[in-house]
Amino acid sequence: MAKTLHFELVSPERLLMECEVTAVVVPGSEGDFMVYPDHAPVITTIRPGVVEVMGASDKDEIVRLFIHGGFAEVGTGHLVILTEEAIPVSELRKADIEQKIIDAREDLEDAKTDEQTRTAQEAISKLTELLKAAA
Repeated sequence: MAKTLHFELVSPERLLMECEVTAVVVPGSEGDFMVYPDHAPVITTIRPGVVEVMGASDKDEIVRLFIHGGFAEVGTGHLVILTEEAIPVSELRKADIEQKIIDAREDLEDAKTDEQTRTAQEAISKLTELLKAAA
């Protein structure tokens, strides 16, 4: 039996996923990195992107989840990802995301304060990453 890594995906509200896996690809803020069972300990920030969880089931399929950033902690034999939200890539609808980008761009054009401008720019950035994952 292959060596496994204990993986947890956690949001502020609840535990989203917990299982034994063979590897996980994490969208680190400095670039994607893969965590294996014997990975060195590290704590890092995560950018919006796709987490790929390998070996989470008997079929060795890859579970792909879009996350909106967060933090990752790798320890001896475990990985914990803390994020605000995780969406299965299979549930992403390109047309819906494209419409949300159009709406966010309109919000940016209509922004009257620095806060409204910043909020619209952040939304556009997140939605653009979400659109890449849906493609």
